[in-house]
Amino acid sequence: MSTFHGLEMAKQALSTQRSALYTTGHNISNVNTEGYSRQRVHFETARPYPSASRNRPQIAGQMGNGVEAGSIERIRNQFLDYQYRTENSKAGYWVEMSDAISRMERLMHEQSKNGLGSTMNQFRDSLQELSAHPTNSGARSVVVQRGLAVAETFNYLSESLNANRSDLQNKIGITVKGANSLLGQVNEINEQIKHLESSGYLANDLYDHRDRLLDGLSEIVNIKVTYHKSSENALDVADGVATIELVDAKGQPFTPPATLIDGQTGEVQTLSVYYSPDNQAVTSLQTGEKTIPIKQTTGSLAGIIESYGYMHKDKLEGIYPDMLANLDKLAATFATAFNGVHQEGYDLNENKGKALFEFKKGYGAAGSITVSREILDEPDLIAASIDENSGNGDNAASLANIFDEKLTSLGSNTTLNSFYESLIGDLGVRGQEAHRMAKNTEILRSQVDNQRLSVSSVSLDEEITNMVKYQHAYNAAARSMTTLDEMLDRIINNMGLVGR
Repeated sequence: MSTFHGLEMAKQALSTQRSALYTTGHNISNVNTEGYSRQRVHFETARPYPSASRNRPQIAGQMGNGVEAGSIERIRNQFLDYQYRTENSKAGYWVEMSDAISRMERLMHEQSKNGLGSTMNQFRDSLQELSAHPTNSGARSVVVQRGLAVAETFNYLSESLNANRSDLQNKIGITVKGANSLLGQVNEINEQIKHLESSGYLANDLYDHRDRLLDGLSEIVNIKVTYHKSSENALDVADGVATIELVDAKGQPFTPPATLIDGQTGEVQTLSVYYSPDNQAVTSLQTGEKTIPIKQTTGSLAGIIESYGYMHKDKLEGIYPDMLANLDKLAATFATAFNGVHQEGYDLNENKGKALFEFKKGYGAAGSITVSREILDEPDLIAASIDENSGNGDNAASLANIFDEKLTSLGSNTTLNSFYESLIGDLGVRGQEAHRMAKNTEILRSQVDNQRLSVSSVSLDEEITNMVKYQHAYNAAARSMTTLDEMLDRIINNMGLVGR
């Protein structure tokens, strides 16, 4: 053993404690950094002296060689990461669904006097008033304007719902672009990690950056992340490269697997969304050549697509397409029923009634319904009478009663009012469920995130305690070196003076 062995051991202790102090300072510096995982120096006992060999010295036993920093590891629990990303996908899905339904509820605004239900009731009231005063020009003008208000409300709702759908379509493109950007960044970090780990390092800060990107990606689509050793030279505790696979809402892989990133080969498969020829529905979600069933996915992208509309078994489904289809059905039935009764009556000129409502070309029924231009210009053409007697208002009463008549085109035992009430009621129920699920999944996500933070986040109290601990250890190692220095000084400078 070298005469200066003690100094070398003290020097190693100083270096190791200094590394721990530097790491503690790094933790404190990043106490407010999002996604940062606290790091710890892993202390290891240095290999003792002597090692087992034929020429080993004959001493009482092995002597310790002090301490060394084995590695600087980050404190992270991958199981909690998996739980968080699962809940994050669910929360992303329900937040988007809740937002889409909330926008629709604000648009329908049935709590105000400007809603479609209120407007139709006002139209019915004006018809009842006309039945009592069939020759009154003021009552006729009110009927025309109330009918026009109903048509314009249908138009407004249809146009606004379609405008919201256009916003959702733009949002789909932005979301897919964001997901593909995250995939590219994760793949780039994989390459950097592979290079560092092959040199024997732990890329802790890169691991954190990659985990932040994976958290963001998991909100968009449901993913499963597996890790592979990057090289033979990588440390056993290294995280390795990440392989990302798209999974269904239950966390099960698709057959064949939908791999977004192959960490071992570095191959990336981006997400793509395809639309129908008329651009009114999403036909497929794909990664590479693999088609993903939209009904089986979760995440914010799935929530946006299900709100916008998608093809399922050759049928258009979705929150907004369903509402638009029902509004068109209501508007078409409303106009057909009114025109049928109106054309059976007589106007103020004792002529047969004409169609009260008509449709513009190139739009759905709700978007194109309007009051006949002739009747708008001449309210006397309203067929309020059941016969040629202009003082008769029975046909106006029959028009008012249409709202409560059962119309087979809307369903069995269904009236105009009950059909619309069922639309609003169904919207309210779906909205309530979406809001509740969004709140519940957010709570679950927060709970798992708090568990992650309890493991990985920086505690200033703990770091200050560690700082004091490492500082005292550093001082003790320095004191040990001073003691050894005094011993060597005695040997070198004060021995050999006897007899001089």
